Amino acid sequence: MLEKVLRVSKILLPVFILTVLIAGAAHVYAAHPPEPTAPAEHAWWFWPLILLILSFVLGVFAVMAGVGGGVLYVPIVSGFLPFHLDFVRGAGLIVALAGALAAGPGLLRKGMADLRLAIPMALIASSCAIVGAMIGLALPTNVVQTLLGATILGIVAIMLKAKKSEFPNVPQPDALSQSLRIMGVYYEPTIKKDVQWQIHRTPIGLGLFVFIGVMAGMFGLGAGWANVPVLNLVLGAPIKISVATSKFLLSITDTSAAWIYLNNGAVLPLMVVPSVIGIMLGSFVGVKVLAITKPSLIRIMVIVVLGIAGVKALLKGLGIG
Repeated sequence: MLEKVLRVSKILLPVFILTVLIAGAAHVYAAHPPEPTAPAEHAWWFWPLILLILSFVLGVFAVMAGVGGGVLYVPIVSGFLPFHLDFVRGAGLIVALAGALAAGPGLLRKGMADLRLAIPMALIASSCAIVGAMIGLALPTNVVQTLLGATILGIVAIMLKAKKSEFPNVPQPDALSQSLRIMGVYYEPTIKKDVQWQIHRTPIGLGLFVFIGVMAGMFGLGAGWANVPVLNLVLGAPIKISVATSKFLLSITDTSAAWIYLNNGAVLPLMVVPSVIGIMLGSFVGVKVLAITKPSLIRIMVIVVLGIAGVKALLKGLGIG
């Protein structure tokens, strides 16, 4: 019975939340319509169609490269398509949120996402994401665009140098993680045995999630690219636990920031709907393509695309490109 409820919730929960967000966005959009940013000679469906196709491709790449959809969506759409950065960041958060909501129930059911690990990080990151969203909307667009470009280039550097440890060695958990009982065990099919895990350096990890939350809200990127290295390399959680818990974290962090953009009229249904549909369809295809494609090749392609988008955003913010 519980499995049936979780299976139904996996389908209905993302649909319900996205419906509420889109309905709210439509209400705000009707009350405060923004100035058009796309060329008037195109039909109304032209740019939504472009977003659908582009988001589909990004969804495929995101799965194979092991990154969230938002970290690809925001720099590429803001750099190469004629949409205002505020609207792109609002849509980027919904895109990242959709993927997290779709994956969250399944990850919890399989015991991969750990609630005791996720909740303390989520409380800090979601609170800071609200602050980040407010800062991002208050700053001039060119400043945010410049900071976005610099951040994307920083992400590229992290992806080039980051190393993942499947089973980090944590000889002794710290006092805070012991008091919060952040530890667990899961079955690892590749070695056919249960793996016990625990974490250390918890205060440092909580401090890093302050910055992760601010950046997630300010740039609308989602934070999977930063969550996983902190959970895995700093705290010492196994890589599968880190990836799954990071995905679950996005469903809390991105929701907090998304409401700020929604309340300020920066979530446009004509952008969000095709983007979410494209990302989710692309993710399904990406899972199948992943089995026959070398992940290392896809990772190189994603790094190159992000590098170009980061340079483009940086030049655009500086008024050069």
